[in-house]
Amino acid sequence: MSGSFSVPNRRVFLGTLGAAFFTTPGLFAEQLLPSPALTEGPFYPDKLPLDQDNDLIIIKDSTTPAVGIITHLTGRVLSPSGEPIKDATVEIWQCDANAVYLHTRDSAPKAQQQDKHFQGFGRFTTASTGEYRFRTIKPVPYPGRPSPHIHVKVKRGDREVLTTQIFIRGHEGNARDGVFSGSGDAIDRELVMTDFTPVKDSKIGEYQARFDIVLGRTPDERALRSR
Repeated sequence: MSGSFSVPNRRVFLGTLGAAFFTTPGLFAEQLLPSPALTEGPFYPDKLPLDQDNDLIIIKDSTTPAVGIITHLTGRVLSPSGEPIKDATVEIWQCDANAVYLHTRDSAPKAQQQDKHFQGFGRFTTASTGEYRFRTIKPVPYPGRPSPHIHVKVKRGDREVLTTQIFIRGHEGNARDGVFSGSGDAIDRELVMTDFTPVKDSKIGEYQARFDIVLGRTPDERALRSR
């Protein structure tokens, strides 16, 4: 579910605001909650693929797609005041449908199992709207991580500004996943989840998910705010 004021997609927690949200100048900016930072994990690719575009289903000119449920992942990168952030590089990585990551420590011992047609990693740079989009697969669980997830890293220039993970809202494995359980309080856990829903009328059973990323204030921005 995506809505202008929903917690998971706009990071706006309205439960304690009431009518004040609509009457207090500048209050919206104060209530845009930053996306929680989560561990990068051990399997950020140790050797990036030659194809690093935002379509993880097809590698270069191959005609063979990856195995898995095709999922269209979209969203925006926003500032704490809700402004779209241009020129932010969003990276995602995840295991393939056979639970193998694009990392030699994982893929080498599972070479026979790895889906060689899944890109495993992708990048997208935002334009003035702050929007990003990827075509990937619906994430799957694997031994040690019962909660399916997609890893996300956001960079501005050469600086990494956020690393987090996207979880499937309502998945039964979330309660047993240490990273998800340790992501913070109930609001933080809500902020790292989103709905994965079937695409209406898709003839191949595609899914879609929307996840907005809110970057916290930088030290410079906090200093300006305190003056």
